[in-house]
Amino acid sequence: MAITRGFTGRRRDRDERLPPGQYDAKDEWPVLHVEATPRIDPARWTFGVEGLVDTPTTWTWDEVHALPRSRYEGDIHCVTTWSKFGMTFEGVSLDTLLEIAQPQEGARFAMASSSTGYTTNLPIEDITGGKAWIVWEADGAPLPEIHGGPVRMLVPHLYFWKSTKWVSGLRLMSHDEQGFWERNGYHDRGDPWLEQRYQGD
Repeated sequence: MAITRGFTGRRRDRDERLPPGQYDAKDEWPVLHVEATPRIDPARWTFGVEGLVDTPTTWTWDEVHALPRSRYEGDIHCVTTWSKFGMTFEGVSLDTLLEIAQPQEGARFAMASSSTGYTTNLPIEDITGGKAWIVWEADGAPLPEIHGGPVRMLVPHLYFWKSTKWVSGLRLMSHDEQGFWERNGYHDRGDPWLEQRYQGD
């Protein structure tokens, strides 16, 4: 099982794990989303990788659980200014899924989508190299529905709106396209250490 420690930023006078403009949510894990919380039967859930790949692939719940598991231990940061330290998520690395799907040379960006219709865009560099997962456990328990269960994306080095709840697929593209929040004024990338909250930051 692969374990990736949390990413850290520049040293600061306060807790060095806290990006600028953020506060420590401590024991809370705030719930923020615009969609109604769906009820997704794991037996019917699938995740697909399509677009600029040599082998478009869709996995069922059982098939994705048969892949090598991977764990992230570290922190998460929301654009609404809360951060939560020392979380543990388990699932499968996107590197594993992309190795199967085989991205083509021209793949530079990805659009993650949710069963609710939510989308968010990401540069390919932000979902490869041990930086992103799809996860179904949080802190040793099944991922709750209100936090994106049964499966969400996890991209912990970016603001948490990039970690798509109820994730259902990934489309690889040659060019960038804005997702839901990006079309509504949020930053295209969302690096918390650079405070990339809104367009123009």
